[in-house]
Amino acid sequence: MTSHTVAPGVPLFRKLADNQLAAIHGASLAILEHTGVQLHHPEALALLRSAGAQVMDDGWVRIPPALAEWALRTAPKRITWANRQGRPVVALQGRNVHYGPGSDCPNVIDVRTGERRPGTLADIQEAARVLDALPNIDFLMSFCMASDVPQVIADRYQMAALLSNSTKPILFVTTEFAGCVDAVEMAEIVAGGADVLQRNPICACYINVTSPLVHDTEALDKLLFMAGRGLPCTYNPVVLRGANGPITPAGAVALGNAGELAGLVVAQLKREGAPVILSGGTQDMLDMRTTGDIYAAPENRVLCVEMAHYYDMPIFGLGGCSDSQLPDEQAMMEISLTLLAETLAGSHLIHDVGYLASGMTNSLESIVMADEMINWVKRFMQGTEVSAETLALDVIAAAGPANTFMQHDHTRAHYREDWYPKLVERRNWDAWSVAGGKTFRQRARERALKLAETHHPEPLPADVAAALQGVIDRAKERWV
Repeated sequence: MTSHTVAPGVPLFRKLADNQLAAIHGASLAILEHTGVQLHHPEALALLRSAGAQVMDDGWVRIPPALAEWALRTAPKRITWANRQGRPVVALQGRNVHYGPGSDCPNVIDVRTGERRPGTLADIQEAARVLDALPNIDFLMSFCMASDVPQVIADRYQMAALLSNSTKPILFVTTEFAGCVDAVEMAEIVAGGADVLQRNPICACYINVTSPLVHDTEALDKLLFMAGRGLPCTYNPVVLRGANGPITPAGAVALGNAGELAGLVVAQLKREGAPVILSGGTQDMLDMRTTGDIYAAPENRVLCVEMAHYYDMPIFGLGGCSDSQLPDEQAMMEISLTLLAETLAGSHLIHDVGYLASGMTNSLESIVMADEMINWVKRFMQGTEVSAETLALDVIAAAGPANTFMQHDHTRAHYREDWYPKLVERRNWDAWSVAGGKTFRQRARERALKLAETHHPEPLPADVAAALQGVIDRAKERWV
């Protein structure tokens, strides 16, 4: 496993006390029972009706608390992803933390020119290779939208690009239900069949929902399909505070959580034990000055993650992102702080690493810089060993007043345990200047370009690659 977990004794950050978590849970159950949710899907409504929910003619459903509690009991508490070779590498459990990029940005910062432009399929392919090489990135998403392919089936091209250019697990996004079916078929081809994929999933579906109170047909189609296949998915009924939900964080979390529980109930009714990853980022801030959806606000952090821990459920979180338009000083501040906050909270999947401009732009430079920051955070979270060996009393006594530790065997035995960065500059002014006087961003750009040019993941077998292209060709014939 490549999972990162914290050392025993390291304090974990919490914003909510147990009684506050219980209060939010109670509020979510009250919303489901008294206000209800609207589901635009006949099968979902039929499942809920048969389970004892009150289903009205307009699709409004009131879900009894006992049904939501049952779903929380039956849903898996642990989910494991494998890489393309079938080796388990991501374990969503406990305080394990994993990191990955965001998906489907319309724009990219060109790593060669520095210009902002629409994303292309080549950008996705190149980013997948770079992300495959970065040691602190555990899973992939699509980096950007491919503007240069038929848009109605762009998601198929994006899925094929990820499967072909990386061996890491994939969190995929599709524009509509048929794309979800095709993405799963592609994953089955690569994994070696439907049964193999179910036993050892190499991917999960990211599902966005219209709102916590209104669940659209496309989202429910995907949820029911993934649940029926026994494959993991996230279910994200996002609350934009002050727009489609209360302005107060507590109210927004309660509402978003109610929407997640509604989806969880539907998934468990479809297939008891269906793997669902609760969203740790269902409440966003609406900046009342700009009306922008803010990604890096401190108010957004960890509340939903703590609710998922309250349920002991797998968690899909959000961090390592910025509202800045460029990978500048603001971006690095926001990326660092959100990474640290989400890691301290124990978010199992921290996605949107490297995101800029509130999800409108992606950047290989910012992802490479974030990879360095993740490595710093991992080292920070390891804690400190206190033992006879590390207290080093015999070493201190032997060194005495001379303070001659540099040549001691103890120093040679342990100095490699310290954190030595790949990008962070530690040389003095003269050495840094002689080396070119490059900024953090410049060094990140150079590393991104080097990885793009030199890292080549294990290629897919020719017949597998041809089968993926066949899925794309079939979709092209049907939809284009």
